[in-house]
Amino acid sequence: MEFVQLVEVGLRDGLQSEAPVATEVKLCWAETLIAAGLTRIQAASFVNPARVPSMADAEAMCAALVNHPGAVVSALVLNAKGLERAHAAGIKSVDLGLSASPSHGQRNTGKSLSEALNEVIGMIGRAHQLGIRARAAVQCAFGCPHEDDVTPMEVLALALSLVAAGADEIAIADSSGQGTPEALRGLLANLIPLVGRTPVVLHLHDTHGHGYDNLRVGLEMGVRQFDTAFGGLGGCPFIPNAAGNISTEITAGLLVEWGYQTGIDPAQVALVSQEAGQLLGKVLA
Repeated sequence: MEFVQLVEVGLRDGLQSEAPVATEVKLCWAETLIAAGLTRIQAASFVNPARVPSMADAEAMCAALVNHPGAVVSALVLNAKGLERAHAAGIKSVDLGLSASPSHGQRNTGKSLSEALNEVIGMIGRAHQLGIRARAAVQCAFGCPHEDDVTPMEVLALALSLVAAGADEIAIADSSGQGTPEALRGLLANLIPLVGRTPVVLHLHDTHGHGYDNLRVGLEMGVRQFDTAFGGLGGCPFIPNAAGNISTEITAGLLVEWGYQTGIDPAQVALVSQEAGQLLGKVLA
C-alpha cells in the first residue's frame, strides 16, 4: 500500500477567519492531532494581527510546538518580516504564498503579481540562508470570485519560477474551491513532468463540492501530499464564501478505502473537530 501524507492546516487555515481561540486550547488540539498520526502541522501564520486577529499568537504557538518530537511544524509567511518572525520563533519549515489572481494578491499582500513573485523568490533564498525549508504555493490556481480568468499557463509559469528559485516543494492551492477535476487533471499533466524531483502538494477546498473528486484526480496523477483541515474548517479572509478545506478525517478514511496508507486515526481527529465545532458554534465535517 502506498503512503499518502496529509498536512494538517486546520490550526492556521481552519481558524484564520474565525474569532480568536485561546492558545492553550489550540495547543491541546495540536497534541491530539499529532497523537492521531499527523506528522506535519501548520501551526500559524505570521501576518499582521490587526488584519487577522486569530493569528496574533503565532509566536506562542510555534515556540510551544517547534521542537515537538512527533511532528514537523510549519508556519505561513507572506512577506520578509513574517519570515524573520518565524525564524525568531524557531520555525524550520515555512509555507510561502503567491496568488495567481492579481486582485486576490492585492487584497492579501498589497502587492502586484510581479512584486509578489520577486518577493517570494527572495524569501526562498533568505529561508535557505537561515536553514529553513521553503514550500511555495500558487494560490487561487483556478481563479477567485473577484477574477476567475486565471489560465493554466499562468499558473504553470508561476510554479516553474518558484521551482527554479529553489522551492523545496510546490503547492497548487485551489483557494476559492473553483477547481474542477478536468481543470486539475490538465494542470497536473503539464506541471508534474516539468518539476523534476520537487514534490507537488495539493491544497484543496470543497467550497463548490469538487474537493474530494479533485483529491482522487490528484492521486491518479501521482500526487502523494495533500493539505487537509480537521472538520473541513478553512477559508481565506479575503475571498468571500471560500470556506471549506477538505476534511482531515474524511480524507484519511477515503484514502484507506481507496487502498492507501496514512498512519492517521480519523476518530481521534474527529474529537478535535467535535470540540472545535462546539466552541465555534458550527457543524463540522
